[in-house]
Amino acid sequence: MLEMLSYGFMQRAMIAGIMVGIICPLIGIYLVLRRMSMIGDSLSHVALSGVAAGMLTGTYPVVTALGFSVVAALAIERLRRSFAEYAELAIAIVLSTGIGLAVVLISLAKSFNASLYSYLFGNITTVMPQDLWLILALGIVIVSGVFLLYKELFYIAFDEVSATLSGVPVKAINLVFIVMIAANITLSMRIVGILLVSSLMVLPVAASLQLAKSFKQAMLYAVLLAQGAVLSGMVIAYQFELASGGTIVLMAVFELLVILLFKRLKKDALRKVMM
Repeated sequence: MLEMLSYGFMQRAMIAGIMVGIICPLIGIYLVLRRMSMIGDSLSHVALSGVAAGMLTGTYPVVTALGFSVVAALAIERLRRSFAEYAELAIAIVLSTGIGLAVVLISLAKSFNASLYSYLFGNITTVMPQDLWLILALGIVIVSGVFLLYKELFYIAFDEVSATLSGVPVKAINLVFIVMIAANITLSMRIVGILLVSSLMVLPVAASLQLAKSFKQAMLYAVLLAQGAVLSGMVIAYQFELASGGTIVLMAVFELLVILLFKRLKKDALRKVMM
């Protein structure tokens, strides 16, 4: 363990992983409550097309992925208003566009190589110093944004119509929130991978909702569970030379299964006592 931390790339990966383990559940809990979990998958596929565009043009792929994701996030918000009664269509439209664009750009760049593979599934050895600084800077912005807009996001998550009638600037806050989702996905792809980042936004939240008795508790538990999955997943990935993204997600699934089993055993024990 100590030997692992003596390497510069592991130090960068651990710091980046801790930040990713904070921002993913902070954003994810609002997505789950608003029943918008699939938006993560949609934007991650658009981020893939951004990475391919960066490789094609010789631009820093994280920046192009961030640009593509933000534009797609704004498009989803605009389409949600156009299809007010079928809001999920906006996510499906952007998802399809992202996949199609990514396939075309990858075929043009002929870059389905180790670099693109690391973006798809995450690789702790590829977190460069510029990645770490970007993750820390934008991560702090996202965390600050969530806490500054805590009350408004909470109100909108449970009842958007009432929030609008109460004078909450729902459109503006939705706009800021969806841009934060796009930034979150882009920042997390180095550690978890584009195809798995939405899992880290949802699984710790799903586990925390099984334990928490309030919204604040759910948020706290989700962050702690995400930290556990990220750190244990990165250690296992390093020790056994596995893809970090898949290992982290499997650890998050393991946590969820343990919590569900614990609740089941507790329920059975109480039933026996009552009998």
